[in-house]
Amino acid sequence: MSENREPGPAGRSPTVADVLALPVLAGGGPRVVAGEEHVDRPVRWVHITELTDPASFLKGGELVLTTGMPLPEDPAGVRRYVDELAAVGAAALVIELVRRYHRPPDALVRACRARGLPLVTLARDVNFLEVTQVVHTLILGHQAEAMRRTQGVHEAFTALTLRGADPEEVVRTAAGMSGRTVVLEDLVHRALVCEAPGSTAGAALTDWERRSRTTPVTDRAEVSGSEGWLTAPVEYQGERWGRVVMLPVAPSDRGFGPEDVTVLERTAMALTIARLTRPTPWERTAHRGVLRDLVEQRHRDPGDARARVAALGLPAEHTRFVAVLADLPARGDAGAAETRLSGELTATGAQVLVGLLSPTRLGVLLALRPSRPWREAVERLSRAVLDAAPGATVCVGSPAGELADVTRSFREAARVAEATAPGLPLPSGRSFHERSDIGLRGLLFALRDDLRVQDYAERQLGPLLDHDARHGTDLVTTLRSYLDAAGNKTVAARSAGLSRETVYQRLRAIERLLGRDLESGEQRTELHVALHAVDALRARRQPGDRDRGGDR
Repeated sequence: MSENREPGPAGRSPTVADVLALPVLAGGGPRVVAGEEHVDRPVRWVHITELTDPASFLKGGELVLTTGMPLPEDPAGVRRYVDELAAVGAAALVIELVRRYHRPPDALVRACRARGLPLVTLARDVNFLEVTQVVHTLILGHQAEAMRRTQGVHEAFTALTLRGADPEEVVRTAAGMSGRTVVLEDLVHRALVCEAPGSTAGAALTDWERRSRTTPVTDRAEVSGSEGWLTAPVEYQGERWGRVVMLPVAPSDRGFGPEDVTVLERTAMALTIARLTRPTPWERTAHRGVLRDLVEQRHRDPGDARARVAALGLPAEHTRFVAVLADLPARGDAGAAETRLSGELTATGAQVLVGLLSPTRLGVLLALRPSRPWREAVERLSRAVLDAAPGATVCVGSPAGELADVTRSFREAARVAEATAPGLPLPSGRSFHERSDIGLRGLLFALRDDLRVQDYAERQLGPLLDHDARHGTDLVTTLRSYLDAAGNKTVAARSAGLSRETVYQRLRAIERLLGRDLESGEQRTELHVALHAVDALRARRQPGDRDRGGDR
C-alpha cells in the first residue's frame, strides 16, 4: 500500500479532498457534484453502508461509501436521508455510479447542496474494503503522529520547568513550537514578554492594550475576539496573574489546531511555576558577589559577612553604612560605568564596594565614620555616578549602624527606586532620591506590579477604559479634569476646553458606566487614587525595573 501515501500536508488530519486524491479512490474517477466548498472537512473514519438510515450508526466525521442501492425513490425520502447524514456531521457522501445509477439523482444533488454536504460520485467500480483499509491506516498514522508530537510538547515544557527557565525562555519555546507570535500579558493588558518568530515584536504589539481589551478573557485555552486570538489564563489556585496569547499568522488565519492548544496550555502552566519559583540568575565577581550576598542576606552568619567585607578592604566595625542603587540607562555600557565609578571613588579615598547587581543596576555600599554627615558624602557619590553614567537614577536607603542592617538599607533604596517614576523632579541641590520623596504617586508607582493595585485599578476604572478603547472616546480625560478640579465642574470644563453642558453629559455617562456617584467625596477620592494607579501602570518602566524583584 505504499502507493497510497498521504497526499496532504504532514501534521494534520486528512480531509475529504486528501482522501479523494488517494490512488485507491482516484482510480474510480471521483467528482464532487455538491458541497465543493466543504471538501476541507477532516475525515475521522470511513463507513460503508447500504442501509436506508445509516446516520444511526455514525458519530460524525465519517466518509460514507454507498453503491446507491438503499436510496429512497421519492424526493422526500432522499431529503430525509441527506438531512440525517448532515445532522450527525458526516464528512461526505460517496456514491458509486455503476450498479443502480449512472448519473446522480437530481433530488440527491439538490438535497446535498441545500445541507452543504459534499457529494462525490465514482464513475468506475472501487473496492470499498480497500478504501476503508487505506484510509483507516492513514487516520491511525495521523493519530499516532499527533500523540508523538503532543508527547514531545509535554517533554519540552517539563524540561523547561525542571531547569527553572525564565518567562522569556518559556514564551520563546512556545513561539518556536507553534511558529506563531506568543505574548505574555498581565492583568492590566501590558505585554510583558513577546516572541515573534519571523517578524518583529513591534508589529505584533502595535496598539496592544486596546486590541487586548477588546479580546474577551477566557477561563481556558480557546479562540476569542475579532482578531481570533488563542488565549489561556495564567493563574494559581484561582488567583489570575495575566494571560498568554497566541496570535494568528495573518488576519485571515483561524487555523489553530489541538497541538496549538496543548502548547499554549503547557506554556501557561510553565509560566505559573516560573512565577512561583522566581529564580534569580547572577554573575559573580568579588564586589558583585559580596554586594549580592548583602542585598539578599545570603551570608551564613554576620561574622561571615564581616569577614568578606573586611577582606575587600572595607571597615566592618564602628562604621555607618549607606546603601546606594544606581539604575543605568539601558543604552549605556554598564560594565564600563562600573569600572569608571569604582576608579573615581577609589581615587578620592572613599571606602566603598561597587558592583553590578543586574545588567542595568549598580549597587554601592558606602562606609563612613559615624560622625560624618552622610547626605554630604552621598551627594558627592551621586554626582560621581552621574559623571560615570549620565542619565542614571540614584536612590538611597537610610544609614545602617551595623553591617547586619545593610540588607534593610538596600531594600529601602530599592523601594525608593521602585517609587521613582520617570521624570520625577529632585529637590533643589540634591542629585539623588530618598524615602522622604515618596508621595501617593510614588507609592502607587512602587506598587504597580502588585496584583491588588492592578485589580483595584481595573475594578474602579476598567469599564471606563474598556468603553474608551472600544468607542474611541476619551471619558477618562474628562474624569481626570473633574477630579483634579476637586469636583468643580466649571473649573473642569475650563481646563478641558469644553462647554459646561458637554462636561455634565460626559460626567453622567461616566457615572452610568462606573456605577458611581461623583458627588460623593469618598467615591471621588477612590477614583482619583485609581487614576493615579493607572498612570503608574502605564508609565514607562525605569531601566532596571525588571531586575528589582531580587532586591525586595
